[in-house]
Amino acid sequence: MLQTTWIALVLGFWSSLYLIDVFLKTYHQTARYYLHLLEGSGISLSICQLRWYTTCFNRAFVRLGQFKPTFMRIWFSMGVVFGLIAMVISLFVLTLMVFNTLRRQPVEQQVLTPVMPGVNLPTNQISYYLLTLLVCGLLHEFGHALAAVREQVRVNGFGLFLLILYPGAFVEISTEHLQVIAPIRQLRIYCAGVWHNFIIVLLALLALVLLPIGLIPFYTTGISVVVSNVVQNSAVSGPRGLAVGDPVTSISGCRVTSVDDWYNCIRVSMRENTLGHCMSLDIIRELDTSSANFKNNSTRRLSRPSQFVDCCNKTSNTHLCFMYHIRSFPETKFACLPARTTTDRPTCKFRSDCYTPKVESACVYPALDNKTRLLRILHGRKPPLLFLGDPLDLHYSVAVSNYVPKSSVVPVGLPYVIETFCKYLISLSGALAIINVVPCYALDGQWICRAFTEMTLRPFIADAEIRNLVYSVILIYGTLILLANVTIAMWTLFS
Repeated sequence: MLQTTWIALVLGFWSSLYLIDVFLKTYHQTARYYLHLLEGSGISLSICQLRWYTTCFNRAFVRLGQFKPTFMRIWFSMGVVFGLIAMVISLFVLTLMVFNTLRRQPVEQQVLTPVMPGVNLPTNQISYYLLTLLVCGLLHEFGHALAAVREQVRVNGFGLFLLILYPGAFVEISTEHLQVIAPIRQLRIYCAGVWHNFIIVLLALLALVLLPIGLIPFYTTGISVVVSNVVQNSAVSGPRGLAVGDPVTSISGCRVTSVDDWYNCIRVSMRENTLGHCMSLDIIRELDTSSANFKNNSTRRLSRPSQFVDCCNKTSNTHLCFMYHIRSFPETKFACLPARTTTDRPTCKFRSDCYTPKVESACVYPALDNKTRLLRILHGRKPPLLFLGDPLDLHYSVAVSNYVPKSSVVPVGLPYVIETFCKYLISLSGALAIINVVPCYALDGQWICRAFTEMTLRPFIADAEIRNLVYSVILIYGTLILLANVTIAMWTLFS
């Protein structure tokens, strides 16, 4: 249902935009002014595509491209080395993927995984995805423009586009100038885009590594975790539940100092029974609110371990049925006790853990079924939260972070935003580098392959037709192998 809604919204937006564009272009009172506006602003609209083209950045490209000529030459020469190595590796990996699939031995992780909003991309992360695409596209084209200026190739203009839902950028370079320069200079221009994509990956990795150090003035780590999100109308939401910004230090005695600890404590609570609490028999009898009829029959044994006993008859939200054993009577006894008062007592696993001289005590356990647990969550200076239910509900209802703000002014979600954005930069920029460098029609790899074959084969093969044949064979193979991988990835996603 959510996917259908998204598709309907996108189609509705583009249909409305296209109809408005057609109307303004054909209506006699608006056509002249509208066409003049489009021409002056550089905006053009077609079916499911919006483009903006400008020449206002040309001078900036010239200034930056002429900055530190020696450094720029070395920088883009390193890009050539990376582009050629990456092209060979990409072809090998993509070929291996197809080969393993044909042998019915696919690798565990697909090299190419199409990202589809609403399918394998959560709707709450679409903004990260689109912003990352725009940043990667801008820096990719920025590399082409700087390398072109460095090699004395004219840059005609720069533009942005929106294709259906996906943003991007492009740079227009003079084809006449590009074709007459040496192949090695062409390679510096063609490889600059994927080289910058690779640099983005390295910078994002460095940012992730240095993030804990950079956030030290604003956040603390290693002491507790902080609640970063709570699902509305869940078992732990509400005025007395968990709230965004609450520091969590413990789950039923299990220490929580990191996100890993949080999930580990939840797993432990699912695997082990709920801990008991030590109470003297006198206090149990004093606090017990079970009906007289239930007390008289509470010595019966449970018919099966998973049976749930309700000795409180659902008359109170503050009391819970507990079971315990006493030394003089082997059968299980039950008592309806106030949950908060009882869980404030020392924890125990066995009756022997509650031994005190001259006072007979018992270890009282919640009378729950196999999946239900009573968890006592310590969150800041607030009273402990008593969670009664399946720990999996706690797992899916609450998101936590390692970074606890030192001040209420510091946003709780900032580290998550930075981490998520860096991870998207790593995955998407890396994928763009891998795909763009493949010798395939309409990709950078097509022109990289053309310039490389000319540079390497011209000294040995004088016939241009033979060189073109070698180039065409590589290009066709790269195109087919990339299409095969895309087909496999789409089949894996939707099958």
